[in-house]
Formats: sequence, C-alpha cells, structure tokens
Amino acid sequence: MTTPFIHPLADCQSTHIGEGTRVWQFSVVLPGATIGNECNICSHCFVENDVVIGDRVTVKCGVQLWDGVRIEDDAFIGPNVTFTNDRFPRSRQYPESFASTIVKRGASIGGGATLLPGITVGQDAMVGAGSVVTSNVPPGSVVVGSPARVLRQVGNDSPNLSQPN
Repeated sequence: MTTPFIHPLADCQSTHIGEGTRVWQFSVVLPGATIGNECNICSHCFVENDVVIGDRVTVKCGVQLWDGVRIEDDAFIGPNVTFTNDRFPRSRQYPESFASTIVKRGASIGGGATLLPGITVGQDAMVGAGSVVTSNVPPGSVVVGSPARVLRQVGNDSPNLSQPN
C-alpha cells in the first residue's frame, strides 16, 4: 500500500484518508470525513464532515457528499450524482440530525442521478443515469426513471435499459 495522494490544488482537511486513496484537484474534504483505502475522489467533489466512504470506492467529478452519507466498499458514484440530506430544507434552519443515505457494497449510481434523503441503495444494485431515487433500492436490482422503478435484476440480459416494464 501507499500513502494517500492529495493533489496540491485539493483542500483535504481530514486526516482519515486511507492508503492508496487519491483526492484530485479542486476537491474539498472536511475534517470529520472518513475515506477508506484505494478510493478515487475525482476533481470538483465536496465531502462534508459526517461522511464515511469505504474501501475501493470511486466518486466521479462534480459529486457532493453531505452529512449523513455512507458509502460502503466497492461502490461507484457517477459524475454529478446529487445526494440530499434534508427532507424540508429552509435557509438557516437546520434539523437536529440529517437523514442518513446509504449506498451498500458494490452498488453503482449512474451519472446525474438524484437521491432523496434517507434512501438505501441495496448491495450490488444499479441506479440508471439521470434517475430520481425516491425510495429504497432493493439489493441486486436495476432502477431507472423518475421516479426510479425496478427494471430488472443485475445480471439478467436486457436489450434496452432505457425502457422500463
């Protein structure tokens, strides 16, 4: 293993960055965040304090991980995925605690998807690009659309993922 690589143009305030992890330019990681081993945090990402990222996670460009987000090992977060953590946001009005959003081990979230607060994306599930996830995603399922609906199970052949049943 190697020490983490923090790009000189990143603002990485956390000391809890795992071996072999890379944090790229123009990313901000606040001091309370925990990032595991061998992760890749691409450019222009923001990781708030109460965030835990497991090992071998990829977070592509333009993702913000807000307080309460938990990403387990081997997950993939596509470019510009939007996480939310407050069901009723108001300027300068903060909840006692933020909703927890969990991305389970091996799950993948396609680019531009939006996840409402308090969602769990099940182990090995896939969220299609641009989907709006309003409820939990079952393990091993593929969800697409707005709101996201189960299309099929991962591993089943499907000629066209853009057409839900």
